[in-house]
Amino acid sequence: MVAAAIAHTLRASGARIAIYKPAVTGLDEDGEADHELLRRAADSEQSDDEIAPYRYGPPLSPHLAAALAGEEIEPSRLLAAARSAAASADALVCEGVGGLLVPLSSRYLVRDLAVDLALPLIVAATPRLGTINHTLLTVEAARSVGLEVAAVVLTPWSQSPSRIEESNRETIAALGEVRVETLPALDLQDPDAWPAIPLPPPPLR
Repeated sequence: MVAAAIAHTLRASGARIAIYKPAVTGLDEDGEADHELLRRAADSEQSDDEIAPYRYGPPLSPHLAAALAGEEIEPSRLLAAARSAAASADALVCEGVGGLLVPLSSRYLVRDLAVDLALPLIVAATPRLGTINHTLLTVEAARSVGLEVAAVVLTPWSQSPSRIEESNRETIAALGEVRVETLPALDLQDPDAWPAIPLPPPPLR
């Protein structure tokens, strides 16, 4: 949801957007797949292969889904696909897979891909009880390898957040020394009704 909202925010600003997700699993389940939602949010004409070079039916960790399909996800293919998508765009929005330390292969984590792409990181997190620990661990894991954590986005954010949700937001911002934004539940059928996500300025080159 966060990646789709970011892509839609950038697209609405007039930017040329490329979208990317290294692997999609769970295609056997009902509902719109992640790469399809990204494409619709960005109003993109990219093909399935251009958006998500690896796609699997079972709802599993990508390294296991690949193994069951008799293959292994290749980092070189992931990087080539991401760079090809970004070549003709003003911005690349790359959605992760499950979490920063999820293995894409036996030797390559989502975090390794983030390092290789050198993009600012936006952490999507739940506003519920337990999120302080999970979110700060993710922020720490990102910063330990030199990744820039541009923001945390808590979602789905209630119109009437509870005291604990408000406290979680304040505590993550203070202890993590990170900007924290919120995103309500989205009507997936109406991207034009989605709120814009305030995005950090692009890094200086």
